[in-house]
Amino acid sequence: MTDSRSVLIANRGEIAVRVNKACRELGIKTIQVYSDADIDSLAVKMSDEAIRIGPAVSAKSYLNIDNILAAAKSSGADAIHPGYGFLAENSEFASAVESSGIKFLGPSSQAIKLLGDKVSARELVSSLNVATVPGSDGRVSDLSHAQVLAKDIGFPLMIKASAGGGGRGIRPVYTGDDLSRYFPQASAEALASFGDGGLYIEKYIASARHIEVQILGDGETYLHLFERDCSLQRRRQKVWEEAPATCLSDETRKGMCDSALKICQAVRYRGAGTVEFLYDTNSEDYYFLEMNTRIQVEHPVTEMVTGIDIVKEMICVGFGGKLSLKQNELKMTGHAIECRINAEDPSKDFMPWPGTISKISFPEQSGVRFDSMLFEGYEVPPFYDSLLGKLIVYDQDRSRAIDKLKHVLDKFIIEGIPTTVRLHEKLVNDGDVIAGRVDIEFLEKWLLEQF
Repeated sequence: MTDSRSVLIANRGEIAVRVNKACRELGIKTIQVYSDADIDSLAVKMSDEAIRIGPAVSAKSYLNIDNILAAAKSSGADAIHPGYGFLAENSEFASAVESSGIKFLGPSSQAIKLLGDKVSARELVSSLNVATVPGSDGRVSDLSHAQVLAKDIGFPLMIKASAGGGGRGIRPVYTGDDLSRYFPQASAEALASFGDGGLYIEKYIASARHIEVQILGDGETYLHLFERDCSLQRRRQKVWEEAPATCLSDETRKGMCDSALKICQAVRYRGAGTVEFLYDTNSEDYYFLEMNTRIQVEHPVTEMVTGIDIVKEMICVGFGGKLSLKQNELKMTGHAIECRINAEDPSKDFMPWPGTISKISFPEQSGVRFDSMLFEGYEVPPFYDSLLGKLIVYDQDRSRAIDKLKHVLDKFIIEGIPTTVRLHEKLVNDGDVIAGRVDIEFLEKWLLEQF
């Protein structure tokens, strides 16, 4: 039987391609929105219908709520999938979709608003007896307030944006002079990125790992799909992700996953989401960082070790269905690693590099996956995030996955523009990376030595 449902994909790039594929496998019609810069994109080519929503600049296209809703209504879309980035964690967008009678394939606007604000999320989590990093109880009103709090908490500190994510509005501070210098910078960046300049501060924990738990909920039943290690970061942006996190004991893993489920249950969460933790490798304590109320860039490593199609599950739940799984049916097998392939030149301080893809090739074999928007002749536009795709490998254990990644990267070819493929080739051959001797500060120091 042909499925009569339709989904409008309010995003672009590799996540738009990923959602398109999931919908097609479910027999659901896809409606792809696009800006003038994306008229020849792979997502547009593979969709059942495509609708222009504005010029290249994001504010007039992918961030334009009115234009996206108009496209959904004119096409008769039954639901909207927000992908990640752009409006994916915008509670006003989710609320507008809900009010229009169209299904939002994500959590409720109330859940997005509560969990999207880092301060209110910390307050909720604390009430559930889940540990948070020591810091301010709420938003820091101004620099003088921050200076008073800094004396109580002690340096080093992290300044963080109350809204948003993606590493923006974040500054590490080691002295009072740093605090005076970076507090207004972080506020301005947060205001420009999220329309909200609110900040909070918390203790900076050295030698920490960034661990996140993947969850799924249908508003009544909640599952965790175990954890990922996302510690290899540059400027708070993830570069390389793994599942499982081999640094965790079984007891710590269970504690993190149970804590993530508590949070989901408290807000009757619906859809896919990620609860992020900071893991202190010295004390083995862990602390809630934030919750991302959307699909994550790195979701494929979890799919590889669990065998669960997370995007399909969130689509089915978004249409009012129930989760098709039970917690006791879920287990992790093997090990998966994801490398983010960006249109950037690492030798030039990761300068973004748009241009034409003249050739692309990688070994197609078992346990290798490349989630991408690329094809030969594709013109990478200069207007958006530089992510081109994600290379994911899977094998029986981490050692075998590392060996497979070495082989694949050696044969991986993208010609026409500089990319971060060679960066990952260096990382996968580094002794500390191979041994797992990394933390959230490792990559920044490593890059200074390498480039």
